[in-house]
Amino acid sequence: MCKCFSSLFSLFLIFLFVLQQAPTGNASNASSEYEEIKLRVGVPRKNGFQQFVHVIGETSQENYNISGYCMEVFNAVITHLPFKVSLHVEPHDIDSSEGSGYDALLKLIPSKEYDVVVGDVTILANRSNYVDFTVPYTGSGVKMVVPVRHGRDKNMWTFVKPFSWDLWLSIIIISTFIGLAILIMERNVNALPNQEGSPNQKKFHPATFLWFPISQAILPERQVVVKSCSRFVLMVWLLLAFVLMQSYTANLTSILTLDQLQPSFLNLNDLRKGGYYVGYQTGSFVHDVLVKQFKFDPSKLKPYNSSSDYHHALKLGSQNGGVAAIFDEVPYLKIYLQEYGSNYIMSGPKYRNAGFGFALPLNSNLTAYFSRAILNVTESDLMNEIEEKYFGKNEIGEQNSSEEASSAPLSLTFHSFEGLFFITGISTFFALLISESVIWQKPILMAKALSRRYLSFVAPTTEIRVHPTHDSTHGIEVV
Repeated sequence: MCKCFSSLFSLFLIFLFVLQQAPTGNASNASSEYEEIKLRVGVPRKNGFQQFVHVIGETSQENYNISGYCMEVFNAVITHLPFKVSLHVEPHDIDSSEGSGYDALLKLIPSKEYDVVVGDVTILANRSNYVDFTVPYTGSGVKMVVPVRHGRDKNMWTFVKPFSWDLWLSIIIISTFIGLAILIMERNVNALPNQEGSPNQKKFHPATFLWFPISQAILPERQVVVKSCSRFVLMVWLLLAFVLMQSYTANLTSILTLDQLQPSFLNLNDLRKGGYYVGYQTGSFVHDVLVKQFKFDPSKLKPYNSSSDYHHALKLGSQNGGVAAIFDEVPYLKIYLQEYGSNYIMSGPKYRNAGFGFALPLNSNLTAYFSRAILNVTESDLMNEIEEKYFGKNEIGEQNSSEEASSAPLSLTFHSFEGLFFITGISTFFALLISESVIWQKPILMAKALSRRYLSFVAPTTEIRVHPTHDSTHGIEVV
């Protein structure tokens, strides 16, 4: 009897252990790991950006088909779960114009209407108070899109733009160094009377050592220097000057002739101070970001549903019933730029967030399972195939710098010619050492003299004395 009771008690403990470890759809439900889990899935339904979630059919008739990037990622994640899942998917209309449409959908999870919310749902700190999120499967962030301005640079200081300030400074320094080196090498020649083949000494004096290299780069004279070392330095300088002049001409031509694309607005202050209208996506949390983080007047915000609405509003402009800029998450803006990117560009600061994720009830055991499955999917080639299917080869979650960069040519910097400057400086330095050998020969002679002087006190001296003797030989004494 005791053995039977002990066996039953052991089986009861094993059953409780398995029941506790099984994944659950929420905190109160539990089932075995080997049983099929039923999940009610809510997805957002909206008119625009259907690349993410596309609902076809009427919700009331329960005859609909749901596809899109987010749904396909979710289906791929389901296949990587260690248990079977039965899904009942229902679309939910995102019809709020005040930025709470997604929040209203997520709040249906605590009310137990949905077990999971799948879609372009952004992971936010305030939302994590009533739902749990999986790890993100797509990066995100909020930026603005503005129209571009076409035109050419008409600044009075355009001629200095081909080179950056550090390159101009480097040219002045190397010119001064070369002029000073040639002045030192040619000083003895200048002291001699004028001879045939010698330079004109009146033109070459210390006051012109800075201007001399530049003048030779523009109008070189064959007999301006006499010494071979000076001619070598001048040849190296002319090579550097030739490369610099050709680069300057090419970059200046690009600046003056190419059509430059510049954002119509570079920062938020210009939009706020000018009282311009700006747009955002209907039902998005971006409304709260614009009001709380970017400090926009709520009366200056306009909601839009699709990329075509964005294009129409930006085309009209703020003064004609449209907007001056559109604020949205980077994945949506990248889709918009793929369709209308020839006349628009991303600009301004970036408000960072975690990205898109799946929402589940608080403290749900399923969150960890879904997160592991997302990592398996995102690290596989399947994720790349899904992204290329809906968005092309561009990654929607990462910011492409080429979409923000202006087409204006950049100024050339010192690093572009660092090697040439190094060769010129080293060549000039060694030519100066070879030409002015007296500079380094005098210290060597002085060192030799000092070494002989001090070493003579250290080394022993030998003295030979000769003493006469009565023999035919002499006595020699060594001291």
